[in-house]
Amino acid sequence: MKSNSLRQGSFGDLVDAIHGVHEELAAKAGRAVNICLTLRNWLMGYYISEYELNGSDRAAYGESLLKKLATDLKKKKVSTCGKRQLYQYLRFYQTYPLIMRSLPAQFKPLVSARLPIKSNKVRSVTALYDGLFRRMLQTLSYTHIEQFISIEDQTKRDFYTIECINGNWSVRELKRQIASLYYERSGLSRNKKKLAGLVRQSAETAESKLVIRDPYVFEFLGLKSSEVMSESHLEDQLLDKLHEFLLELGHGFCFEARQKRILIGNTHNFIDLVFYNRLLKCHVLVELKLEAFSHENIGQLNTYLSWFKKNMMPKGDNPPVGILLCTEKDHTLVEYALAGMDNRLFVSKYMLELPKKKEIERFLNQQIKQIKGNGSD
Repeated sequence: MKSNSLRQGSFGDLVDAIHGVHEELAAKAGRAVNICLTLRNWLMGYYISEYELNGSDRAAYGESLLKKLATDLKKKKVSTCGKRQLYQYLRFYQTYPLIMRSLPAQFKPLVSARLPIKSNKVRSVTALYDGLFRRMLQTLSYTHIEQFISIEDQTKRDFYTIECINGNWSVRELKRQIASLYYERSGLSRNKKKLAGLVRQSAETAESKLVIRDPYVFEFLGLKSSEVMSESHLEDQLLDKLHEFLLELGHGFCFEARQKRILIGNTHNFIDLVFYNRLLKCHVLVELKLEAFSHENIGQLNTYLSWFKKNMMPKGDNPPVGILLCTEKDHTLVEYALAGMDNRLFVSKYMLELPKKKEIERFLNQQIKQIKGNGSD
């Protein structure tokens, strides 16, 4: 808005002007962070590839290179650089080596100046791909690009890249379209334009500003998951109160983590609350859903329990227990997940030591009414 029109405008114009500049600059900040993160990961893959080809002492590490590199980078507190992630960065570079031509000018010195080895010559790239790479860097997050890397066929990969950019798909929508075989259906369809139109009508689009919940982004920025993962003020306040509520109940609860990040396959997941119960000698995972109970909710919690049992359960402990809390207006449903426990004595003790269903229902209903009464949404 021009300054002279603002001087002559109303209070509503002032609100609109501030809101407009906030939205515009937030979007620019989001794009800048995503570009930097994506290029960081590509450059890491480039460095690893160049070292494997030309490093003076590369033979000393061989197949253990990524494991050793991950260990040393962790000591230097470089985020998201585990062995699997470094392998992904290497695949990123190998899949898109020609992105080098599309690097913004300020990043080009990083290609040759950081690693004291002779770089390979960059092959020529057509104007079409040059433009596609630029749009990738400017509009898509690294989490989007991870989905493309897993696609071996280049034509198929390019198809999803172009559709994702043109449709402004969210990462979830991209995964859904790949899983629904959109590329294969498009190839078989007699009316490709009609199919594309139907897909775009129902597609979930990404926000224009930075999606700070992306785990790669917040780790890159040095943020903690608990600072960015809550979906709403209501959930945030409920989790705060629920944490205190369970500890006050006693029954052997010890708090361990909030928004505990776990990596299952290539997908990052976050467990709302993690406790350890001394009396039951097991972990207790708590998930809060601001919606009615569904089988998807209990399926998600059971997935977390199975992962926790395999990867986090100390020797001699009992399997983890899950508590799923689902809310819908004034209705509360609590479901306990036993994760396949068959020890009758343990289950009996579990029923005694964990909070009663009615106890949690009463607490949640009271808190929801109180929070909404104070004007939270």
